[in-house]
This record gives sequence, C-alpha cells and structure tokens, in this order.
Amino acid sequence: MELSPQHGQESSDKAIVAEHLCKVFNVTKGILRRTKTQVVAVKDVSFEVNYGELFGLVGPNGAGKTTTIKLLTTMLIPTSGNATVLGFDIQKDVTKIRERIGIVLGGERGLYTRVSAIDNLRYFADLYGVPVNIRDKRIKELLQFMGLWDRARDRVETYSKGMKQRLHLARGLIHDPQLIFMDEPTIGLDPEIAKETRNMIKELVEKGKTVLLTTHYMFEADELCKRVAIIRNGEIVALDTPSGLKKYVMDASVVEVEGFGITEKEVARFREVPEVLAVSADLSENKQVLKIQTPKGSEIISEVHEILKNSRIYDIKIKEPTLEDAYLRLVEGSVK
Repeated sequence: MELSPQHGQESSDKAIVAEHLCKVFNVTKGILRRTKTQVVAVKDVSFEVNYGELFGLVGPNGAGKTTTIKLLTTMLIPTSGNATVLGFDIQKDVTKIRERIGIVLGGERGLYTRVSAIDNLRYFADLYGVPVNIRDKRIKELLQFMGLWDRARDRVETYSKGMKQRLHLARGLIHDPQLIFMDEPTIGLDPEIAKETRNMIKELVEKGKTVLLTTHYMFEADELCKRVAIIRNGEIVALDTPSGLKKYVMDASVVEVEGFGITEKEVARFREVPEVLAVSADLSENKQVLKIQTPKGSEIISEVHEILKNSRIYDIKIKEPTLEDAYLRLVEGSVK
C-alpha cells in the first residue's frame, strides 16, 4: 500500500506546535436550582511534534487528553492559547487542517454498521474528495493492508471489535493524511488484536506518517512512542523519551506483591508510610497485585508482611522501575 509522507507548509518545520492551550467549559448543574460553574478541561498545554514522529500523550481519565486532541483537530475552539497543525492555524485554517489529517477513535464510534466496509470507505472517501479514479484502488489496498478484504462486502455489524478497529484505521487513512490522530485505538481490544493494531501503527510511521497517540497503557507508549508527554489536571507535567522519563524513578525500586485478601484499607496504609513514594493496586478477584515504589527496596518487606498480616501473600519481587512507574509518580504529583 502506497502512503505519502507529505509535509505541510514549507514555512513550518514542525507537524504540531501547541502554545499554552486552554479550554474552559461552562456547565449548568441542578434541576430546581440551576447553578453555573466552569470546568477547566485543559489548563496550559504546550508541546511540539516533529514530522515523522510517533508522539504519545498519556494521562488518567479527565486529565485533558481527548480535549487536547479535539482542539488540535479543530473540533473545539480554545478558550485561550493557540496551535498550528501542519503549519496551519487551528482557528483560521480549519478546512485546510481537516483536509490533511486523519482521526482514529477507539470503540464503536464513527462507523455505519448496517452497510459493508467498502460502502463505509466509499462514503468517507467521497466526503474527503478522493478522486473516483483512485478511490476504489485505495479502498482495496487499505482493506488488504488491514486484513479485511475477504470480509469487505459484509455488513460491519457482523465484525468483531478487532475488525471494527482495523476498519477505523482504514477510514482514518482513506484520504492519505499527512498527520494521524489516534485516541486510544487499542482500548477494549483483546491482547492479540491490540498487538496487531500496534504493529500497524508502527508500519505507518515506518512509511513516513506522523502520529499523535493517546493511550492509557504505559507499556504501549513505551513500545511505540519516540517521545511521551504526561498530562495531569490539564497541564503537561513531563515530556521526554520513554527512557528519559524513567529518570524520575531512578531513586526507587518497585516492590511487587501478589496476594489475596488485600483491601483498599491496606493500600491506604502503605501510602502513609514515609519511605513509600507511590502505590498502585489491582484488586481484582482472582489475582491481586500491589506495586510499591520506595528507596528502601527489600528493606520494606518486613513492613509489607506486617501491614498485610491478615492477607495471603503469594509472592514478593523487587523490580527495576518502568515507564508505568514513572507515570504513576508524575500523575500522583510526588515528583516536581
């Protein structure tokens, strides 16, 4: 499949330049007594993305990731600040930007499920003004690239989640965009399909495309992204390569505890221990995992046994910090 690694205006040497973006929503609450309040979704966001780069924007729910994407893709107007995308102003050059970017969303949004994949792509190709003489050839190439050609004439409602997500990718590429925005493209996918999707994203970058990716999964950002920005409460709190971000946790080891019967009460007790820098917990029913960041390393194991004396401990490991551990420290605000 031929994809063109085109650039925008010659005067722009960056694919994206965001400068102090801010977005405030006016919200009305209540039924009998209606009160107006303001919600700051994006407080102060600045960053740059190079051409040909896979740039990651990560953060917890409500941090401002999706709002930032909507600002850069001209779906929202900023309250203050500004940005250029492919050299074009997000407020003055809306049409020029929309012609040149692709948007890939996670989940079920953005597809017509009662018609075929071919019909979906023809519709979006026509919306983008793809010439008819190359439209059908490009649709076939994209569906072959996504592994969907043998199901191309089936209704999309018969597709699995993974197939729908691959069709989302094809839709985002139908007009051969210069820059692709991907908002959590692997969310809800099973591990095998998510891995296939990540491989497709890598291949797009290898072909010269620029990608801005939002994700909840730190291992995904570590695997895919050249640089990662961590957003918290509407602000960028760190921006570096994945290996560079790990410097924020070089002062600690990660004590990983697997057990059963661990409750939020015990997790809260660990957060009160002076030597503990950050704590995360997966308290699912079958397997509970507690991760404790601390400079004490194995010296804290006796305290682990004391706090978890009413729980069953299966295993305790001491590990080197990962990007996920750096993310946790930065999001919790214990790193300045």
